[in-house]
Amino acid sequence: MSTLLVTGGAGFIGSNFVHYVLSHTSHRVVVLDALTYASSGSALQGLPADRVELVVGDISDAALVGDLARTADAVVHYAAETHNDNSLVDPAPFVQTNIVGTYTLLEAARLHGTRFHHISTDEVYGDLPLDDPAKFTADTPYNPSSPYSSTKAGSDLLVRAWVRSFGLEATISNCSNNYGPRQHVEKFIPRQITNVIDGVRPRLYGKGENVRDWIHADDHSSAVLRILEHGRPGETYLIGADGEKNNMEVIRAILTEMGQDPSAYDHVADRPGHDLRYAIDASKLRDELGWTPEFTDFEAGLRDTIEWYRKNEDWWREQKAAAEAKYANTGH
Repeated sequence: MSTLLVTGGAGFIGSNFVHYVLSHTSHRVVVLDALTYASSGSALQGLPADRVELVVGDISDAALVGDLARTADAVVHYAAETHNDNSLVDPAPFVQTNIVGTYTLLEAARLHGTRFHHISTDEVYGDLPLDDPAKFTADTPYNPSSPYSSTKAGSDLLVRAWVRSFGLEATISNCSNNYGPRQHVEKFIPRQITNVIDGVRPRLYGKGENVRDWIHADDHSSAVLRILEHGRPGETYLIGADGEKNNMEVIRAILTEMGQDPSAYDHVADRPGHDLRYAIDASKLRDELGWTPEFTDFEAGLRDTIEWYRKNEDWWREQKAAAEAKYANTGH
């Protein structure tokens, strides 16, 4: 049995990974999470206490991170500020967490010789034209558009530098847009689902033509575990499930699955610097490591996600009010 230090393991995709690891391996997991607004200890409820430990703390705390890395066999680094809209209002937390926090973790892993896997995003590559069949690969030049994606790009480059300069045994994965249970309601899909539950018409940025490549969080978790166990140090793997859909299609699918008129949504002013299209070429991950996604039917995965939010209103109700108050200030 190995011990994994999972940063951000009480957030959406981090907690999904913790649940997945405990269900599919014998590993023990130590979660380091600051329990900011986007994470919650409740995301780890029901997990065996002898195999998961929650440490509340900041990834920029060098002493704490050093102590945890010293006893871990691997660090899986999910912790990040991730919401584009928030980064446009106040970039400072994104610089502190995504850049300084990643540096702190890398130094601890270097000191203790700890295997390191870094979770990143396809947004570091910028965007693609709507009418271009091309997809992002690990060789696509970085061209981030927002404070969020810029700081994630910076963290990726730090990992690459620590591999080359110090010989750190590290890998990177850049994933497309995740969806599934326990995602904060400020994010696109859960915001629309909870709006419909509340009898509020969903809101669509601009014309709704922006394309995202959707992947269920369980598939993301299975890919990260495969990379952690079999990936080549120094390599970058892109994770995607060929789930391209534009935002209008997603909203219409949500409304249809929830028994509403698929046209019952409103357009609002577009977000500044809104990327047009993301698309992932995951052939390297599939060919080299034999990974395949399980959730290839987006509508079925969306149906399960809607059902989870319907059954777990107590989980999201409080955060919903705070998220909508933020959006009200921007007119979105």
